[in-house]
Amino acid sequence: MSSMPSVSVVVPTFNRAHLINRALQSVVSQTYTPLDLIVVDDGSTDDTCERVRTDYPEVTLLSQSNQGVSAARNRGLSVAQGDWIAFLDSDDTWCESKIEQQLQALTKEPQSLICHTDEIWIRNGVRVNPMNKHLKSGGNIFEQCLPRCVISPSSVLLHRSVFEEFGGFDEELPACEDYDLWLRLCAKLGHLFAGKAGCEVRWARRPVVEKILGHGPIPYCLT
Repeated sequence: MSSMPSVSVVVPTFNRAHLINRALQSVVSQTYTPLDLIVVDDGSTDDTCERVRTDYPEVTLLSQSNQGVSAARNRGLSVAQGDWIAFLDSDDTWCESKIEQQLQALTKEPQSLICHTDEIWIRNGVRVNPMNKHLKSGGNIFEQCLPRCVISPSSVLLHRSVFEEFGGFDEELPACEDYDLWLRLCAKLGHLFAGKAGCEVRWARRPVVEKILGHGPIPYCLT
């Protein structure tokens, strides 16, 4: 990994005018400045695009007809310039040191291609604790991935070579498109790199993603 890695952030969105500013502000406030920030509007019928253009003119804003989140993420990925890619769902936010902490974690395992983090879960404005079955971990986690999705799109930082090797998000899937990609990735990494330190999924343990469950009241901001 180079001394100054370049990071692109891709934010897919659909009718999130009431939340998009909060998500984007958590990106522009990062202690490690991304190379580019790309918002892909997937056919919103509210004023999402207008808010992005007015409040964040530095953002690369792409608009398309409604094709689903996989197509939106893939569209953003197609124009991203960074060596590393981070995704942020438009109803989530990041701690201001999210990218910096992940890059620091990856310097300890320079062969790793993916790093994910813990999350803070908010329901109806109140923090809730994930059940044990949702606990995150690192290493060769393919078997842990089989019963359920244990990687959150908003928590990952992936090297762009991951997509060159495994392809993007499957646009034919109506749901669980991220789960499909993590399974493909973890299965291949587990097969190729079992027992080899530094080649598996890196886990940055601090919760640096705030995830809203059920879209209740806007919660407190991360510090």
